[in-house]
Amino acid sequence: MKNLFNLDGKVAIITGASSGLGADAARAFAENGASVALFARRAEKLEALANEIEAAGGKALTVPCDVTNEEAVEQGVQKVFDEFGKIDILLNNAGIAIPGGVEDLTAEAWDKGMDINVKGPFFMAKYVVPHMRKAKYGKIVNVASVNAVIADKVPVLWRHNYNASKAAVRGLTLGMAASYMQDNITVNAIGPGLFESEMTQDTLFKNPDFLKMYNMTSPASRPGKRGELNGTILYFASDASSYVTGQFVVVDGGTELV
Repeated sequence: MKNLFNLDGKVAIITGASSGLGADAARAFAENGASVALFARRAEKLEALANEIEAAGGKALTVPCDVTNEEAVEQGVQKVFDEFGKIDILLNNAGIAIPGGVEDLTAEAWDKGMDINVKGPFFMAKYVVPHMRKAKYGKIVNVASVNAVIADKVPVLWRHNYNASKAAVRGLTLGMAASYMQDNITVNAIGPGLFESEMTQDTLFKNPDFLKMYNMTSPASRPGKRGELNGTILYFASDASSYVTGQFVVVDGGTELV
């Protein structure tokens, strides 16, 4: 029986690949046969991950890049195409969670969150989609958040910019999905709940009161573990989801249900 999750011969771009969920996804893509192009700002971390992937028999290309810089994105995407001759998969994972409510956020902080979380996926898609349309094939996976659909009333956890920007990612996903399915390009989004990552380990995971409250209210009674997002990412990035587009799947242990 054909393995629908097999990525042999595919080329995948992963943004925010230097650590956390992005690095985990890059490993999962490589383990399933894809050549991976690693995008992030921290070149040393990208090189370490690329060396790890290649030592395990995979193929990796590092592309130090700020996804909010359009020229850098254009050049980075072209570098991937020049190296591999095609781009099959785009995982828009780079993101930032800026704390604060609308009363506290500065305009600069608001713009930073929107630039990384929304403008970044826009720039990446702008330069990747033309290659996919020519090939009549593409899989775009946008990492939004469960916070696109739920929020928190506890002031210390207010993240209004994050709520707005991740809801925008969901909206962008819908628009692109409707436009590009005729080119055999699927566009879907994932809404992770709380996972331990570089973005959360120094804030939420170091707050025992928050973790106790989270574990009490979450149906899973725990945050997500490393690798538990990979199955959903692989589903959307593989031919297993060939007739699925415009969807938003929350991966949060049921937190959005309560």
